[in-house]
Amino acid sequence: MVRPAQPAGSFFTLGRLSNRPALAPFRTRAFRYQWPADLSTAWALEMETLILGWYVLVESGSVVTLTLFGALMYMGTLLSPLIGTLGDRMGLRRLLAGMRLSYAVLASVILLLALTGRLSPTPVLALAFLVGLIKPSDIGMRTALASASVPAAQLVAAMGISRTTQDSARIGGALAGAGFMASLGMAGAYVAITALYLLAAVLTWRSGAVQARRPVGPPVAAARAAATAGPSVPGVPAGAAAGPASPWQDLKEGLRHVWHTPRLRASMSVAALVNLCAFPLTGGLMPYVARDVFGLDQQGLGWLVASYASGALLGSLAMGSFGARLPPARTMLLTCALWYLFLMGLALPIGVGTAMVLYLGAGLVQSLSMLALSIILLRTSEERFRGRVMGVRMLAIYTLPLGLLAAGALIPVIGFAALVLGYATLGLLMLGAITLAWRDELLAQGARANAG
Repeated sequence: MVRPAQPAGSFFTLGRLSNRPALAPFRTRAFRYQWPADLSTAWALEMETLILGWYVLVESGSVVTLTLFGALMYMGTLLSPLIGTLGDRMGLRRLLAGMRLSYAVLASVILLLALTGRLSPTPVLALAFLVGLIKPSDIGMRTALASASVPAAQLVAAMGISRTTQDSARIGGALAGAGFMASLGMAGAYVAITALYLLAAVLTWRSGAVQARRPVGPPVAAARAAATAGPSVPGVPAGAAAGPASPWQDLKEGLRHVWHTPRLRASMSVAALVNLCAFPLTGGLMPYVARDVFGLDQQGLGWLVASYASGALLGSLAMGSFGARLPPARTMLLTCALWYLFLMGLALPIGVGTAMVLYLGAGLVQSLSMLALSIILLRTSEERFRGRVMGVRMLAIYTLPLGLLAAGALIPVIGFAALVLGYATLGLLMLGAITLAWRDELLAQGARANAG
């Protein structure tokens, strides 16, 4: 259920600006609270990742330890489907608020260690593991919450606006994190990070979006009638909802729904692919690229990250403005291929300026590709499965730590340039295989995944 738009002048309203189609989601009260909550979370996560990544690299002097840190930040991807199921049952808003409060608690531990002089790479890795248990689910849950808060006609615009929180955080969060670390030190930076997490938890709770909850007891008559009429969702047997549902049963239904829906399975395959051999080059390896490839300091790292994020922000704004007119599946495949081509340029003997341009282009097409993928998942899956579908989507991130750990082992052996060329080539070949395997679902003009 979606709450009606609040009158102009209420908290976080944009007044006349919300009459523009690209800003229409702000007419919904829940979205007006959720957007700044997501923004605060994204800024804090980005600042924390950059600060701790640089700290681990400098203190340990090892790219292997750096990639281990990056991998630990995503270890919770195995829990994402279960967390998505929990969100469907207890409400996405409550779940997100609790997750963000836990971020604040863990950040306060880092703050305490920094204040007492006990901070070292070992506790940082331990806390990275704890954050990594829930962090991978945050993006999927916030996307599912936004889709449940706004009318269906505003979904594409909402996805574009929601994505700007993540992209702007990689710009501002990277520069602010580097600036705070340089001027205020670790403790000062973590005061700001903890405050942002607390603000995000409060705003998420205040969003007050009314979520449809699946019945956990005997179903109502309408649900029983639907169950006896036969299966309405691919892979979910008739009558599956006709009794008390356990979380594990919910999870299995969600996994069956994804597996037996070709367009969803194809999209999940693309997500797993880019997390394996694209995101490591623009995420966890960035501190190494800045220091060891281009000889930059922490401020230079901030500028490299900001270049990539600036392109991603442009892509998010573009998708929010005219993305409704693009065929999602075709857009996803084309921009994903361009993403790998931009990354290939990093294997050439280039300077910092050229690298920033390549990161800008890679960020732009990455944003378009991943937004198109999310639109396919949310628009073509049944509403009651959205939390679980996005949970499975986050499960695809599990290939990211695998790609990072492999990169950490390969770079000392073959070098950074060869690694980039190998990852990008593998990505293009596998993308071609996915396209051929599901060409009817992804390329056909009349395919549901390309519906406007």
